[in-house]
Amino acid sequence: MLAGRITCLVLWLAALAAMVAAQQPNQSKGGHSVMAFNVTSPAFASGAGIPKPYTCQGTDISPALAWSGQPSQTTSFALIVDDPDAPVGTWVHWVMWNIPESAHQLAENVAKHDRLDGGAMQGRNDFRKIGYNGPCPPPGNTHRYYFRLYALDVKLTLPPGAAREELEAAMKGHILAQAEYTGTFRR
Repeated sequence: MLAGRITCLVLWLAALAAMVAAQQPNQSKGGHSVMAFNVTSPAFASGAGIPKPYTCQGTDISPALAWSGQPSQTTSFALIVDDPDAPVGTWVHWVMWNIPESAHQLAENVAKHDRLDGGAMQGRNDFRKIGYNGPCPPPGNTHRYYFRLYALDVKLTLPPGAAREELEAAMKGHILAQAEYTGTFRR
């Protein structure tokens, strides 16, 4: 009985130590603390349903996004939003790049223009439109939507209106870090 209690206590202490370690900042090679790169949205919790205003059943505006913890060498950011559950394969909802390194957020309802104030550029999504078009799956199953933000060590020289494939090719070898946020939607 005592051995069982000791085993439980050891397991509990190990779990507690793991939780504390997970809450500690990451250590860089130089021994300095660095924050984990992350992206969030005040519009919905990670993994939760995306509210209708950000979908084709609403006003189809982009949700606000915020991020922190990017590497100090970051020169710009790029964003790709897609749905891997689409019946025709992964469906791209938003492509953006050259978001300034000084930016820490995108406001709700980003204009659907290929060139934005501050130098950011937007590409063609799979709706064949510029900017954000939200979830619009066929009725039935719940779909997942991935908001992937990339910290890059360069500004990209892509033309306005470029597609995801062009953005991914241009980013190759320049990604310092990636953050991901997920939402769901079902019609």
